[in-house]
Amino acid sequence: MRLVSKDKLQELQKRPSTIRNICIMAHVDHGKTTLADSLVASNGIISPRLAGKLRYMDSRKDEQERGITMKSSSIALFHSLGESKEFLINLIDSPGHVDFSSEVSTAVRLCDGAVVLVDVVEGVCPQTKVSMKQAWEENIKMVLVLNKMDRLIVEMKLTPLDAFIHLTQIMEQVNAVMGELFASSILGKTESAEEAEKKNKGATSNVYDWSSGLEDVDDSNLYFSPDQGNVIFASAVDGWGFEVKHFAKLFSKKINVEESLLEKTLWGDYYFNSKTKQITKGAQIKARKPLFVQLILESLWSLYDTVIIRKEKDKIPKIAENLGIKLSTRDLRHTDCKVQLQAVFSQWLPLATALLDIVCERFPSPLDLSDEKVDKLFCVPSTSFDNLPEETKSLQNAFKKCSNDDEAPAIVFISKMFPVDRKNLPINKQRPLTAEEIAQRRELARQRHAEKLLSLSAKVPDESAETSQLVMQEGQEDIKHEPEVVADDDAFIAFARVFSGNLKSGQQLYVLGPKHDPCKALEKFKDGKEVDPSLTLKDLKSGQHITLATVNELFLLMGRELEALEEAPAGNIIGIGGLEEHVLKSATLSSSIGCPSFRESHSSLVGDMPIFRVAVEPCHPSEMTALVRGLRLLNQADAAVQVLVQETGEHVLATAGEVHLQRCLQDLRERYAKIEINASKPIVPFRETIVLPPKVDMVNEVIQEQNTSVKKAKEDSSDDGGLITITTPNKRSILKIRAVPLPEPVTDILLSNGDIIKAMDKYHDRQKKVEEEVRSKMDKLTLESDPHNAPYTPTSSLPEEMLTAVEDLKMKLKKEFCNAGKSWEGAENNIWSFGPKRCGPNILLNKIQNAPNLSFWSENEAPKEILDPKCEQLFNYNSSFVNGFQLATLAGPLCEEPMMGVCFVVEDWAVLELTEDETGESGATSMPYGPFSGQIMSGVKEACRKAFQAQPQRLMAAMYSCTIQVNAEVLGKLYAVLGRRHGRILAGDITEGSATFSVTAVLPVVESFAFASEIRKQTSGLAISPQLLFSHWEVVDIDPFWVPSTQEEYLHFGDKADADNRARKYVDDVRRRKGLPVERKIVEHAEKQRTLSKNK
Repeated sequence: MRLVSKDKLQELQKRPSTIRNICIMAHVDHGKTTLADSLVASNGIISPRLAGKLRYMDSRKDEQERGITMKSSSIALFHSLGESKEFLINLIDSPGHVDFSSEVSTAVRLCDGAVVLVDVVEGVCPQTKVSMKQAWEENIKMVLVLNKMDRLIVEMKLTPLDAFIHLTQIMEQVNAVMGELFASSILGKTESAEEAEKKNKGATSNVYDWSSGLEDVDDSNLYFSPDQGNVIFASAVDGWGFEVKHFAKLFSKKINVEESLLEKTLWGDYYFNSKTKQITKGAQIKARKPLFVQLILESLWSLYDTVIIRKEKDKIPKIAENLGIKLSTRDLRHTDCKVQLQAVFSQWLPLATALLDIVCERFPSPLDLSDEKVDKLFCVPSTSFDNLPEETKSLQNAFKKCSNDDEAPAIVFISKMFPVDRKNLPINKQRPLTAEEIAQRRELARQRHAEKLLSLSAKVPDESAETSQLVMQEGQEDIKHEPEVVADDDAFIAFARVFSGNLKSGQQLYVLGPKHDPCKALEKFKDGKEVDPSLTLKDLKSGQHITLATVNELFLLMGRELEALEEAPAGNIIGIGGLEEHVLKSATLSSSIGCPSFRESHSSLVGDMPIFRVAVEPCHPSEMTALVRGLRLLNQADAAVQVLVQETGEHVLATAGEVHLQRCLQDLRERYAKIEINASKPIVPFRETIVLPPKVDMVNEVIQEQNTSVKKAKEDSSDDGGLITITTPNKRSILKIRAVPLPEPVTDILLSNGDIIKAMDKYHDRQKKVEEEVRSKMDKLTLESDPHNAPYTPTSSLPEEMLTAVEDLKMKLKKEFCNAGKSWEGAENNIWSFGPKRCGPNILLNKIQNAPNLSFWSENEAPKEILDPKCEQLFNYNSSFVNGFQLATLAGPLCEEPMMGVCFVVEDWAVLELTEDETGESGATSMPYGPFSGQIMSGVKEACRKAFQAQPQRLMAAMYSCTIQVNAEVLGKLYAVLGRRHGRILAGDITEGSATFSVTAVLPVVESFAFASEIRKQTSGLAISPQLLFSHWEVVDIDPFWVPSTQEEYLHFGDKADADNRARKYVDDVRRRKGLPVERKIVEHAEKQRTLSKNK
């Protein structure tokens, strides 16, 4: 039974100073949902006996079956700190599996504090580091919970002293991650500050400042330490947890030491000197037991030893008496010793009390948002704060105040949309009748019954059956009084937080999309224009990001249930109904158009492109409409999924991993489309690249010219250096292109700085539009017109941060090009374009003489005075040339996959004088070869592909990294599984104090399907299922078209060379899937079959 009513929670919602918004983060299977069960049980929502078994926050069926959390879910809890202070805690339980890391991002964005769990046996795992990084980037405070302490006693059977040393090592691992995050953040800020200072001072100072900036920053409150009150030792499955101050208060009177002193010395290298009755440092040197072992761990170990290991039930009443607790007769008579242990601990060291106390004391309220968090959430990308309108600046002040007045502007952030069955909505639930309503219904039923009996007696019926029939109808009328519910329909609820204002049901607000720009919106609607209230998400055109919506319903999120609300003050996490037609995945609600849209939270794991893709189709073609509708609903319900429609018409589902894919397909079949679906084999992306000519052959022999017996036939249009010469069909343009592999560091820089390159390219496009508008308006001006009354055209400028990032990118490229050799010197200034999509890891390099204006960095600057008419022709067809390069890098010649790490050097490009018809402006339809711009585009694409084929071609495969915990007995079987799947072992170290190895490996994504199930089978379950995390792209170091070419290769592989070529197999699979021609010999040596008959 609930201990707190809904009215009490609503009252606490109006006091932002007593609200705490927190989330639980950890690696998978580290005990997040079990911990949440203990907190939920403290409010009486579930029984304390079911805590850890019910998994209340996991409401999906597949979550219960798999035993892992797949979605973020919130619940409102009540907690009192002492007798006077009451708090409302909005708790979000987030997933720990790498496939659902986007759900963690949606949870972190709404919270002010994070509870980080670490399994004391497994230690810091990959997802633990990712969770801490996400919390650090969002500027939220963290509290550490060292969970599963019971495993040190029951499973690992460590002594209290060994357990203390093990816990110290775990603490060092966690603090090492915190130190790394802190150092990288400070060094980044120091570097940017130094660059700004250099720009202001110029190059006059010759003194270099060697300080890193770390010495001047206070990091005393950064690290986790029990004496600072930010660490809890716990066992969620047994329901206990404690801070060191709990035992400091307990033992301070017994050993006659001040509580504050004992609290500072309980953790660390301190021991109690029984002779001097003082606490002394140096327990390790003097071989004495530390205070933490002597006073805390030995007490826990003795209790476990008595109840669990030796099962001495007769001693439990004595233990309860010494601890000052009372056990019920039922608990004392229980046959399960685990239940008895939980009964003791739940009263002695209750986990919920310890954790919620530290949450209320250490985490900030919504009123205490840090400036860093405000600047990160409430900002406009690629625009500095000084350039923002006054209305937006005033909204930021309201955002910081977190005022819940009715006059304050409403600002609400929606992090995701989640589906709820309509029959579970509060409006459709059967409400229990009160005593007055029951009495009223009874009286009405008696009156109706009496009236019908009177009418029957007047008619004098012959049969009594009619009477019973009327009574039955009377009962059916009462039953039909309840409203019918459509059970097969889903409603989408917005998972949101109110940052300012008082949100009320029926309020009308602007829905701002993720790409909303307040500067453009205020400029557009400044003349009194208003947003059309009938617009929905599907009606928006390109460049439109605002709709007007009415808040129909407000909900208090209570885990599996929803409670209806009339209003939601600032600082609360709530659910909002009725926004299905206005919000796709995330959005911002505001009462003002000048409010900037909150930036979308990106997972730091998956990146921009989901790796795991499948094509889906209905089993019956007539159900295609249902599939399209189901995909639309799935796309709205899942923050990480992407639904794509390819040029061939097939629908592709892009997910974060194998488990995520299985969940999406199950939802599509059972919930959204409700039809049978066929899913293709997983579609894995590849990349195409070129490498330097190899120096050794396939048998690791040095390639020498005299040993070569077979050479590859070169292209007719290429010379020895791979230079390709192409002429357009009308013979009016000649271009020469060479393909060169980019240095690896340059490719890495381009991959990591794609956002900066994309922003620079958009800036160039805006500048071109502005120049065209100015030019058209200047043409309209006449001598009689007043230039002062000419319409004003706003000019856009990059903010200082973006300019600094662009300069930093150029400096990095310059450094790496200089390190690559003399042939690359100055290449950063000659970059013409990046590709594909104008921000990819390929470069178009301009080495054309007398064409200095063709550069990416100065693309918007048209030549003012062009003396050479040839250069003017080149500039006119600049966009056609670049578009041809974009098409070539988007689909390579191997299997139409994007290129990576390729530099196309344009050695020469000449455009001859053209007639008016040949330009394509007037007679495009009559020309035999089409418009000249199209000819250049096709010619560049063909030249780039031929230049690519003139070099040694290679395929690049996406690689997963994984860390696997495996028992030493089956280590060889694990290595065998990785070897069969072409994996590579990076490291393998034994975990101290156990027989478990921690193996770090990389594995091709294309070979990773059913990897976890095979490992479980081969190792008999002695290996923990790995979490596959996308790591990098790696070259498959085999030529897809390799044939023996040296004498040694002939001797080793034979004439046929029929050994399995992995790269060729990947290429053929992709080409076959895309419908491209595949060279395959069905029958190589055909012989007539002979049947030998036996003479009988």
